[in-house]
Formats: sequence, C-alpha cells, structure tokens
Amino acid sequence: MVGLKPPEVPPTAAMKVVSAGTAACIADLCTFPLDTAKVRLQIQGEVRIPRTTSPVEYRGVLGTLRTMVRMEGPRSLYSGLAAGLQRQMSFASIRIGLYDSVKQLYTPKGAESTGLVARVLAGCTTGAVAVMCAQPTDVVKVRFQANGVLPDSARQYSGTVDAYRTIAREEGVHGLWRGTVPNITRNAIVNCGELVTYDLIKDALLRAQLMTDNVPCHFVAAFGAGFCATVVASPVDVVKTRYMNAGPGQYRNVLSCLLALLMQDGLTGFYKGFVPSFLRLGSWNVVMFLSYEQLQRAVVLARPA
Repeated sequence: MVGLKPPEVPPTAAMKVVSAGTAACIADLCTFPLDTAKVRLQIQGEVRIPRTTSPVEYRGVLGTLRTMVRMEGPRSLYSGLAAGLQRQMSFASIRIGLYDSVKQLYTPKGAESTGLVARVLAGCTTGAVAVMCAQPTDVVKVRFQANGVLPDSARQYSGTVDAYRTIAREEGVHGLWRGTVPNITRNAIVNCGELVTYDLIKDALLRAQLMTDNVPCHFVAAFGAGFCATVVASPVDVVKTRYMNAGPGQYRNVLSCLLALLMQDGLTGFYKGFVPSFLRLGSWNVVMFLSYEQLQRAVVLARPA
C-alpha cells in the first residue's frame, strides 16, 4: 500500500476537523470490542453500592471477548457503539483536527520549527476543550459497556437517548459530566501521548530520511504513539472508568475513587486492563492516523482548483 503524494496546498482547519472525526469513527468501528473488554476488566472486582456481585469472571482479553459472546451474544461487543461514534465526532474532531492550528498559536513567530513545549501545550489544550464538549457521550458509552455485567433486571437503559434522559433525570445534568476532572486529565495526557509522540516520531523519521511521508511512516509513528499513550494514561483511565460507572453516592469524589482502588487492588490496580488498553489504543491509533492522513489528502485532491 503506497501513500498518496502530499499535496502542495495543505488542508484547511475545517478539512482537518472533518477528517479527524471521520477517521476516529472508522477506528472505533474496528476496535470497539477491545475497548469494551478493557472497560469490563477495569471494573472487575469493584465493590459497588448497592452491593452487587457478578457471576461472570473475565480472564484476559480473548477470554473476556469469548465470555461476553457466550453469555451476552455477539452484539454485546458493540454495546454503546452509538454513543462511542457520537463521542468521536464531537471529541476527536476537536482534539485531533484542531491540534495543528492550536500548535501554531503556541509557536513563536519567526520560529523555524515547532518546539516540544508548544506541541505539549497544544495537545493539552485541544484535549481539555474536547472533553468539556463530549463528556456526556463518554459517560453514556462507559455505562453501556459496563451494563452487561449486571443482571437483566438491574439494567437501566433501553437505548442511547434513554440513557441521556435517565442520567439527567436521576443524577441531574451534572451527572452527564461525571468524571470530567479525571477525563480532562486523562485526555490531556493521552492527547500528548498520541499526537505529540506521533508528531515527534514522524518528524524524526522524515528529517533523518529513514522514511518518506507515506503509509509505512504513518504506521510506525502511530504504533509508537499508541504505546506511549497507554503507558502514561492507564492509571487515570482506570480511575475515570470506575468513577463514571459508579452509582450516586458510591464515591464522594475522584480522590475517594482513587483511594478505594489503591486500597482494594494496590498499585497494580492502576494498570488493570493494560493489555486490552494497549491492543485497543495501539490499533486505534494505527487505524485512525492512517485514515486521517489519507482522508486529508483525498479531501485536498478532491477540492476544486
């Protein structure tokens, strides 16, 4: 597979926003079962209020996927997909699509190249803004993915729209923004881990003339970005998932959720579901960045002269 030749005219910010949202949806469609497995492994063993026990025990990524298919059917692997795609269109469009534009704002005028600080600041900025806009979709997605752990009689939501209504009615509108603080923290870290690492690796490969700006280069940079993002973001991701999935009154705040996890599972609890997290985030990054790069080029080439 050979990449399209980079067009002379760069894509506009609007083109990048649309391409980023579309590419993220493509990546979600390909990797959503891994994300669901990650959520199930992260919440496994959690002491819930009111106390409930799950008759299902998940072991490993493949074991989790097999158990879900056997106990809940194949459709359970894509539970919450609608909210997931809604999230990507509103979330990835901002954090990825606006990254280059924000990066230029932080770059001093006259500078020959963008420094590391400007890249990190841009990643943190777009990640935080994206969370503020897309947080309700993330809450609903996590609730649906975790829903299969509960018996049928305890499941609360009949569909995505019903989930938004029910959460707002029972927990208040602020319930849709539950976990915003850990999610902002997580996504600022993930955004830097993904976009900054991808940016740096790709730039280094091109400067050293080890690769040209095509698909193999994008693949290597995306794989490295996925691994770095998983390592730095996993602890925040576990706390975020548990806090979002918690019922009213289960945790006083994010800190109490973090301390409960630490006391219950120790430091290793912060890396629960690491393998599915990496499989998901690594493969998601590869699919997303490959799609994003090619979509940008296709849109530019299709634009009337």
